[in-house]
Amino acid sequence: MAAAKRKRGAGAGRAGARKRARGTAEGARPGPAREEHRVPAPVSQGKWKNKERVLIFSSRGINFRTRHLMQDLRTLMPHSKADTKMDRKDKLFVINEVCEIKNCNKCIFFEAKKKQDLYMWLSNTPQGPSAKFLVQNIHTLAELKMTGNCLRGSRPLLSFDQAFDQEPHYALLKELFIQIFSTPQYHPKSQPFIDHVFTFSITDDRIWFRNYQIVEEDASLIEIGPRFVLNLIKIFQGSFGGPTLYENPHYQSPNMHRRMIRLAIAAKFKEKHQMKELQKIKSKEDKTCIPEDPTETVFETPTGEKPLEIELVKPEPKVNLKKRKKQFQRQRKKQKKLSRVGA
Repeated sequence: MAAAKRKRGAGAGRAGARKRARGTAEGARPGPAREEHRVPAPVSQGKWKNKERVLIFSSRGINFRTRHLMQDLRTLMPHSKADTKMDRKDKLFVINEVCEIKNCNKCIFFEAKKKQDLYMWLSNTPQGPSAKFLVQNIHTLAELKMTGNCLRGSRPLLSFDQAFDQEPHYALLKELFIQIFSTPQYHPKSQPFIDHVFTFSITDDRIWFRNYQIVEEDASLIEIGPRFVLNLIKIFQGSFGGPTLYENPHYQSPNMHRRMIRLAIAAKFKEKHQMKELQKIKSKEDKTCIPEDPTETVFETPTGEKPLEIELVKPEPKVNLKKRKKQFQRQRKKQKKLSRVGA
């Protein structure tokens, strides 16, 4: 009797049905193995509403220190974006278009001049306002090697000096700093922790920036870095230009500062040269002749002149006492030796 042929796919369909039934039975059964692979819920259930994005870039001609400072600010600010260096020939209004392309509404732009002066622009693009600063005393994270540390992407606290609330131009800068340096809540790249603080203090008509770690145990502060000093130049109504809202009367340009140093050195050199010339003139002048005083010789007593004696005989040679002593010592030694031999 011939064996009946199996239909293709009939056995596979039954096996698949059996596996499905087994899988559903296992899924229905509660067990500890299924609990281990459950995906945990997100840390923060909030929604990212404040969509501030800051573009941080520079012009060509910056040095290594400025490049490291720019990189440090990017690591500290998770809501920042980077771009290629801008050509020095381009006008600053082009930055507004770059920010629009990058979908950024704030900008930190580092402008280098003469390969030694660094200027920082903080701007709210494209409406404004914007502020221009001279950056001094730059110290980067790699250079300081401080003991402080913080989590990458964590949100910072912003601490401001009391002087920011006393004058209107400082109040405007405070609002600009808050919008640029504060990390938006629920930002995708940020961490839901606050473990460091940015401090902005005003001393000597300059703004001093510092970054500190907040220690959990006793809430003490340890500096992390970077650190720099901002010397305000001007505040403009527009973004990278427009009418001037405020101009710092205490600001002195780096060129003027270097010129003053050169003038001070030149004045010192000139003073020394003049003193040498005066000394030469004094030495060349004829000494004043003082007339003779007739009363000078009143108390002088005349002394008698000694008669001249001419010696015709040669004088006797002087006796050397040291030689005499030596001769006497020799004689005594000889006498002692003879007395010993005779005994």
